[in-house]
Amino acid sequence: MSRVVDIHIETLECMKKYPSKLYYKGNLELLNRPKVSIVGSRKALSYTKDITYKLSKALSNRGVCIVSGAAMGVDAIAHSGAKANNTIAVVANGLDIRYPKVNAKLIEDIENQGLVLSQFEDNFRATNWSFVIRNEIVVALGDILIVTQADIDSGTMRSVEYAKQMNKEIFVLPHRLGESSGTNKLLQNSEAKAIYDIDEFASRFGIECSVDVQKDEFYYFIQSSPTFDSAVAKFGDRVYEAELEGLITIQDGIVRFV
Repeated sequence: MSRVVDIHIETLECMKKYPSKLYYKGNLELLNRPKVSIVGSRKALSYTKDITYKLSKALSNRGVCIVSGAAMGVDAIAHSGAKANNTIAVVANGLDIRYPKVNAKLIEDIENQGLVLSQFEDNFRATNWSFVIRNEIVVALGDILIVTQADIDSGTMRSVEYAKQMNKEIFVLPHRLGESSGTNKLLQNSEAKAIYDIDEFASRFGIECSVDVQKDEFYYFIQSSPTFDSAVAKFGDRVYEAELEGLITIQDGIVRFV
């Protein structure tokens, strides 16, 4: 059963109009994590599918929550790469409907382990205009927008326009000539930056931890490679406990995960 979000989501303030109601199923704590929105074509190329999955996984492994629209193609792959427990799906219909049907199991898994959001009441079926509203929320939730494939006249490029209006940084994959004309045009016009190395790009959000760590305030603070003094000032004995447990190292006064 869906419930109404009873907290204010700061990132949605960048929308033209803050949603009057927002329904959800799942874990609202994901809204507190660093978030990256990934969108793209429903008819993704093999190259796009492969890189989208690897990129989503690399970001998720660093504690970044992946936001997308639960559609076929890039959206579904982005959610899958992040795993259900570290992704937010924004849908264009009521939460009593799992659409598209081909992604019903994926959406159910996200409901149970991650977070599904909608601006629409139960029994509402997706329409062309509700997808547009869905896209705006997807973009607003992310700290940045990644477009892994899009043609110039595609719905995905509407998401790009939202990102521009919200002053979100836009990243794309490099594609061959004649493919993904929309993202290639963004690069040509210097309106987006290309991702050439997945690990290098993902490292801007921290390191990939080799141990299972609870992703809480302490986790995200250490991901920023703070000084030992600042870490102790903020978290006290927890820093020493984490060092004894072998979760972190302290070298040259800098604290990092193992």
